[in-house]
Amino acid sequence: MIHRRTLLAGLGAGLVSAPLVGRAKAARTVIRMGSLKLIHSIAPYFYERFTPEGVQVEVVPFESPTECKNAVVTRSVDFGTFGIAAATLGAAAGEPIVVIASTCNRGMAIISKRDSEIRAIKDLKGKRVAIWPGSTQEVFALERMRMEGLSVRDITPVRISFSEMHIALARGDIDAYVGAEPGPGVSLSTGVGQLVEYPYATEMGALNMVFGAHRDTLAQRPEVVRTMLEIHRKASDFAGKDREAMIAMAVSKLGQKREALELSAPNVELKWKLGPDEVRQAKAYAEHMLALKQIKRLPEPGFIDTRFVDAMRDA
Repeated sequence: MIHRRTLLAGLGAGLVSAPLVGRAKAARTVIRMGSLKLIHSIAPYFYERFTPEGVQVEVVPFESPTECKNAVVTRSVDFGTFGIAAATLGAAAGEPIVVIASTCNRGMAIISKRDSEIRAIKDLKGKRVAIWPGSTQEVFALERMRMEGLSVRDITPVRISFSEMHIALARGDIDAYVGAEPGPGVSLSTGVGQLVEYPYATEMGALNMVFGAHRDTLAQRPEVVRTMLEIHRKASDFAGKDREAMIAMAVSKLGQKREALELSAPNVELKWKLGPDEVRQAKAYAEHMLALKQIKRLPEPGFIDTRFVDAMRDA
């Protein structure tokens, strides 16, 4: 029988004999980073190149922007990249989500069947158009339609996920879709689709994906926030300037086809800066969501916090 005194003595000896192991583990900071399985969200896969000693970034992949945003809200991950739509929906519902940097602009396109009569926004009238409800792409497409004198009542909207849009177009289930890269790149590279428009001619510009955190993380772990954003800045700048590296990483980590990515990559703008233009575009986006009744109220002040990226920019 092992007596209590003997057991405690043994445990104490074990702790004394391995102090360096315990200290090494305590010194390492592990950051969990939520990322979408899209080329828009490829920057986190470059983080390892720019992670300082004593820090480890664990990339956690998600299928949808809402899933990634929810993981940040529940603190299952420390940070996440997702569309401005998901961020705005959460903030408008009172969730403690804060946008602290940009991730990607552009990355969306309106595609129709190759050689079809749909060559401009106005040609969508009376057609079956795949749109994912509540997405960033939906707001941009509906605003472009409004600018051309159309509304959602002038089309037959079809609810299809981004990953299925190209297949639905190829089968003839739809006449066009409002998609996210690399879907449009796949349709163009295979000859199934033709480009109708990159829908960036609105007051929302090309705003798309953002970098978010829980409100408590900003208050309780500002040093971790600064470290993470410095890594994000370096990775975004690197991948944004090296298109071949960005494509190769998407092929390796996301299993996407090179020929499609070569057409998608020029429509993806990786970035980290969150300045006055982005803030203005985000506010315009929220106002459009409110007008479309996607949200019941605008997010509270503080939903967008630029102080960390401002400090990086100034430095």
